[in-house]
Amino acid sequence: MNGESIAERIGRVRARLAAACARAGRDPSTVQIVAVSKNHPPESVEAAAAAGLTVFGENRVQEAAAKIPQCSSRLEWHLVGHLQSNKARPAVLLFHAIHSVDSPDLLRRLDRIAGEEGRRLRLLLEVNVSGESSKFGLKPEALTDTLRIAESLPRVEIVGLMTMPPISEDPERARMFFRALRELRDRTRAETGFELPELSMGMSHDFEVAVEEGATMVRIGTDIFGPRPRPAPEREESL
Repeated sequence: MNGESIAERIGRVRARLAAACARAGRDPSTVQIVAVSKNHPPESVEAAAAAGLTVFGENRVQEAAAKIPQCSSRLEWHLVGHLQSNKARPAVLLFHAIHSVDSPDLLRRLDRIAGEEGRRLRLLLEVNVSGESSKFGLKPEALTDTLRIAESLPRVEIVGLMTMPPISEDPERARMFFRALRELRDRTRAETGFELPELSMGMSHDFEVAVEEGATMVRIGTDIFGPRPRPAPEREESL
């Protein structure tokens, strides 16, 4: 991948995605590439946009606040990293969708702030299907109750679920966790009537497996932008 342009890397990712869809009997248009631009400059975002990508993901609110105003206004921005409650207001103002809602309290806070700011948000609930104590996310058994809470909140729409499997160099080790999220979604849909059409799962090293297991959003950073440069020190307290 060394020496390839961002456009060439995107072409490679699209080819891999199309092959994974073919194996699963899916249409590639049903999978959204979320280009994760963490630690990469606005110029790289614009190069990816010129190659046809329109949805970009950021992990940190403060980095996004500096970057998004420097990029084309036609792009759509998703928060894919953990959201601290004290960053909820800038997140509401910056992002079109948030993938990482992991508690009823955060859900209520986002709804309240969205009302105050005149916004409506698309949200995904992060579910810790692996049970790892180091991972953020709802316990699977808390999903239904959280969705019931969401029913009463007028400014947020729960459009799907997100998960992160345990770290492994072998993409196949992630399959059981991607499958678990899809199966949880299917059971929850039958029990509650929530459609939950989006499944955000899979990153550069394992997105093909995620697509085979039903992902509708894949969060790809390194395979589009190359290795991440070292980030500048942040002063989170300023937001």
